Amino acid sequence: MKHELEKAILAKKIGMTQIFNSKDELTPITVLIAGPCVVTQIKDIKSDGYKAVQVGFEDSKYKRLKKPIRMKFKKNNIEPKKILKEIRFKNIEKYNLGDTIKADIFENNDRVDVVGISKGKGYAGAIKRHNFSRGPVSHGSKYHRHAGSMGSATTPGKVKKGKKMPGQMGNRRVTVQNLRIFSVDIEKNLILLKGSVPGNRGTVVFLKNSVKT
Repeated sequence: MKHELEKAILAKKIGMTQIFNSKDELTPITVLIAGPCVVTQIKDIKSDGYKAVQVGFEDSKYKRLKKPIRMKFKKNNIEPKKILKEIRFKNIEKYNLGDTIKADIFENNDRVDVVGISKGKGYAGAIKRHNFSRGPVSHGSKYHRHAGSMGSATTPGKVKKGKKMPGQMGNRRVTVQNLRIFSVDIEKNLILLKGSVPGNRGTVVFLKNSVKT
């Protein structure tokens, strides 16, 4: 069974900045514009087999949506949304179709987990990708930045599954846990997080209450 959430919202990464406190201590800050998210569908056990709230984020145009999704928005009299996500809330009964979820569900000093897609860095070697140490730089060395031995000579006679090797780096789903909310601007729907979150500017991330508080 999936973990049921008390608070959750979709947000867009605006960028990073820094704030100094009264003691001249610097705090790295990530600025997110959180929502507003609109409840586009309520799923229940009778019709869907589970309970969940589907929310939409960022406005879209009808012509850019596929017909089934377009008709669902028209049927429910909801403006079309670009991004849809299901959230399993603990208190799902308090949400109704068309309700708006804003940044004010969070408070200062709340602990949150942030899920997003990390920056893609293309093909990378083992040193950059897995933080391997480099080989000797002395004259006569046969390798410098190579991954090293691939295994034994005859047994098992192949590269073992899971071996850390060069390959695609980044561009994958990453969860950063237990970040602290520095401040919430309710009027502008801005959330300021202490620390960094995955992705480039403009990346859409999923913000939820921390499961390891």
